[in-house]
Amino acid sequence: MSLPPGFLDELKSRLPITQVVGRKVVWDQKKSKQQQGDMWAPCPFHQEKTSSFHAVDRSGHYKCFGCQASGDVIKFVQETENASFMEAVEILAAEAGMQMPSPDPKAREKADLRTQLFEINEAALQFFYRSLDTRAGAEARAYLQRRGLKPQTRDTFEIGYAPGGFQALFDEMTHKGVKPELLMQAGLAKASQKGGKPYDVFRDRIIFPIRDAQKRCIAFGGRAMDANDPAKYLNSPETPLFDKSRVVYNIGPARAASGKKGQIILAEGYMDVIALVEAGFETACAPMGTAITEAQLETIWAASSEPVLMMDGDTAGQNAAHRAIERALPLLKPGRSLRFATVPAGKDPDDLIRSEGVDAMAATLEAARPMIALMWERAIQGKTFDSPERRAALDAELRRQLGQIGDGSIRSHYGAAVKELRDALFGYGGAAQGKGLPRSGGNFRAGRWQATPLPSDELRASDLARDGLDSSQTLEAVILAILGSFPDMIPGNVDLLERLEPRDSETEVLRVALLTAPDELSGEEFIKHLQVSRALAPLETLKARRHVALNPCFKVGRGGEPDAEAARLALQEAGAKLIARRGWDREIQDAQDEIHDATDEGLTWRLGQVAERLQHPEADAEETVAEMVTAPNGLEMDRAAVERARSVLDGITFEKKRR
Repeated sequence: MSLPPGFLDELKSRLPITQVVGRKVVWDQKKSKQQQGDMWAPCPFHQEKTSSFHAVDRSGHYKCFGCQASGDVIKFVQETENASFMEAVEILAAEAGMQMPSPDPKAREKADLRTQLFEINEAALQFFYRSLDTRAGAEARAYLQRRGLKPQTRDTFEIGYAPGGFQALFDEMTHKGVKPELLMQAGLAKASQKGGKPYDVFRDRIIFPIRDAQKRCIAFGGRAMDANDPAKYLNSPETPLFDKSRVVYNIGPARAASGKKGQIILAEGYMDVIALVEAGFETACAPMGTAITEAQLETIWAASSEPVLMMDGDTAGQNAAHRAIERALPLLKPGRSLRFATVPAGKDPDDLIRSEGVDAMAATLEAARPMIALMWERAIQGKTFDSPERRAALDAELRRQLGQIGDGSIRSHYGAAVKELRDALFGYGGAAQGKGLPRSGGNFRAGRWQATPLPSDELRASDLARDGLDSSQTLEAVILAILGSFPDMIPGNVDLLERLEPRDSETEVLRVALLTAPDELSGEEFIKHLQVSRALAPLETLKARRHVALNPCFKVGRGGEPDAEAARLALQEAGAKLIARRGWDREIQDAQDEIHDATDEGLTWRLGQVAERLQHPEADAEETVAEMVTAPNGLEMDRAAVERARSVLDGITFEKKRR
């Protein structure tokens, strides 16, 4: 079976060699340079203790310096899977998400056409390159000089000039025997609508040749010299060689330089790339349009696990950055992301380098921010959240974005980061906690603080002590276990989930997985979501704890399933108690702050009574299902518990000592 031209090139560009090889070897972390895609391991083809097997993403090849085995991703799969060439291609295509092409009887003919088009592009490149040094190219040379380009840089990037006549290139190429049809297929000429001979696509433009990763000239880009030209920049049209949605300008040299220079830098256009490279930032490259595509991201990630996107500080630059984020979210994998460096508004990289120097550009790149920072900034910028509805709108937008992340582990970590930012914004669990309280445990007794007595043997043997949880953690465990067992209750309890503050990473993973679960999931689909999010094991751990397992809602009912109605009531009660407890904690803290300079011993005694209530939550839970009331903020709370706490707090008068 013949494969269409370009299929294997795209396949290899989508799959870094270290990703394919990494399934069969254990990398030597001391010797390897993961950020640069330069990895070492003991050879999978012969027995050895040292790491003589070398795989490099920028070249796409591996080599063992012991047994001399070498090749690319296809050869590696052939050797390790005992597969034929086509079987290896099929395995890799499935991994890369590419569909195997159907047999094409004209494959040979298409391959011959591509060969001819490569040759035509190289000839056109030479014509443009020579034209820059002619009298017609004088203004173009002057422009490049004003931009500060050195002659060496012009040569490195093979910059040329397309004369202003309608058939300058056409006449040159046809005079050498190139057929007009081939010039049009190469994207260098267009058919005349007036019936005349074809005319040049590029006229009176500075020309930037575009090469693929194999260094073959596949297209051209041109910058207009006429300030009134509506198209300042013009790329070659789509051709058998050129698909602008997949091509990254200067990716070959950038990938080669990334082995020594580190991160790939993604700029906006040709001149930005050239200015960056000239200043020593040799890993610079650029997409072929205003919005980066999935294919371009895959190509860049194959060269660098965390490329830096340069963006303008204006609104257009910010919008472009957020389009890139939306494109990248579903594609994120562990160790693979984007960072964003902002150039001051009104400047491009070339302006910054010329006005403030190379150090300023280096500092800008060093200050590049992660995706989560831009996502959060976009979500809250220019907004106030002074109502429940506005906060709910923020939550909905953040959940929408988190829901786009395909990798469960990354989605969990993003959820945790969003929770921290959200809590800081709304003041949940922030400065009010711990301020002014003794650092060690203790209680207020008779107007003075006393150490907490040692726990009794009976307390040590209790279910709560064996689980190692305080009462807040106990309530959180019940809430998470119920929502993990009854996913249809999640949509109505999102605010409660967001208020939880797990103290261990596994429980936090479960909380985030519940928050990011699509509303329509249930049964096996929900279980699969938990598995992908690595949250199923934490859920089972919580359900196995004594204080959770003994909850009536987890007892099997008549139908052989847990009691959903009992679960709803238990969730309502646990949520109300948790919120009430945290509210009381804050009330005590506020009171402590108020009496910092007070001398009223009665006030101190009354605060001790509130603390006593909190130390004995059983007094607030005499019935399994409490009578609930709706608080001003919309929360349902235990009426008796609230009234008991208020009866104590209402007797407190806050008077500060006069100064």
